[in-house]
Amino acid sequence: MSPSSARLRLTAALLIGAAATLAAQNGPLDYPQWRGRNRDGSASAFSQPATWPDTLTRRWKVDVGAGYATPIVVDRRVYAFTRRGDNEGVTALDASSGAEIWRTEYAAPYTPSDPAAAHGAGPKATPLFYEHKLFTLGVSGIVAAFDATTGRLVWRTSPPAEAPFFGAASSPAGHAGKVVVHPGNYGPLTAFDSANGSVKWTAGDGGFFASPLLTRLGGTQQFVTATQSHVIGVSTSDGHVLWQFPWSGANGATTPVVHGESIIVASPDGMAAFKPTKRGDAWQVETLWSIKEVTMYLSNPVVIDDTVFGLSTKASGQYFAVDASTGKVLWLGTPRTATNAAVVKAGHLLFLLNDNAELIVARASRTAFEPLKRYTVADSATWAQPAISGNRIFVKDVSTLALWTVN
Repeated sequence: MSPSSARLRLTAALLIGAAATLAAQNGPLDYPQWRGRNRDGSASAFSQPATWPDTLTRRWKVDVGAGYATPIVVDRRVYAFTRRGDNEGVTALDASSGAEIWRTEYAAPYTPSDPAAAHGAGPKATPLFYEHKLFTLGVSGIVAAFDATTGRLVWRTSPPAEAPFFGAASSPAGHAGKVVVHPGNYGPLTAFDSANGSVKWTAGDGGFFASPLLTRLGGTQQFVTATQSHVIGVSTSDGHVLWQFPWSGANGATTPVVHGESIIVASPDGMAAFKPTKRGDAWQVETLWSIKEVTMYLSNPVVIDDTVFGLSTKASGQYFAVDASTGKVLWLGTPRTATNAAVVKAGHLLFLLNDNAELIVARASRTAFEPLKRYTVADSATWAQPAISGNRIFVKDVSTLALWTVN
């Protein structure tokens, strides 16, 4: 073989390998970030069985460390962001067997405040898989980037002078070479260069628990996030605040949910929907509805068709359904159901993982709560959102990660 032919074959092989890697990042089974591929609470390529089994099958269970971060699933790997002692780190596991591929840690000593002590020392924010890297926000506000293939720590920020009182919990989003999150001690929305961690822009005031999302409203692509005083829309290119809607995110606002051209937000004060509209060069915001019958704190809702489903903090925890267009409360479930529930949607199904390790599969009904099956999926509390990929359900409890399958 001539040198030129060898070079051509090598180049072709590299291109094929790169294409395969890129395809894997965009595969239908991937669960690459907070609340799934579209950050809306959707499962990835779940197919409902003809008959629900009496029990799920546990394929493996591995001790990965403490924390509430959702496991991230990309191609044949699952990634867990956890704490071991005074270190935070990412563990890459073989998704089929649970075998560890790599783990990389950095020092991040952290003592939670008394009100947050019951929930441990984190981390609480879910990683982002983007541009072949994993981006994390630690409980003390450190932002870090890891090479997803090798685990190499690419860059990280310094911890803030004062750690956030309740712990940082904003999960990063990515777009156009930037990673966007509320870092540090509940800082403003900040865009980091994904390659080196340099700050490109900041926007709005401080954040709290809510995570930013990327969406398109009025034909304009933008980040939407809840700050401590407003929900804001931010230009993806330069961080310019396009519009703002008064909302007390400091009371624990959930991640905003997009419904058509409107946005739905919830907090311990209630739930509301509003619509930002661009008229000429200016934006106007119209309130569509606001209710007090449903409140939310840590749990995030989903929208299926024209209905909002979730767990309200009212009545010590009750499931609900609200009309997304009018705000009419369609039904309220039994009181004292759960302290928290991680809500996932798959077609017209709801997966509701309560903090007591009970996973409820229910129909997305506008008339009543309609559970189909109930499963126990852990031996300790489950505060993290499950990652549902095909017939696989990855569940993180206090310190272990388990794979369950629907046969």
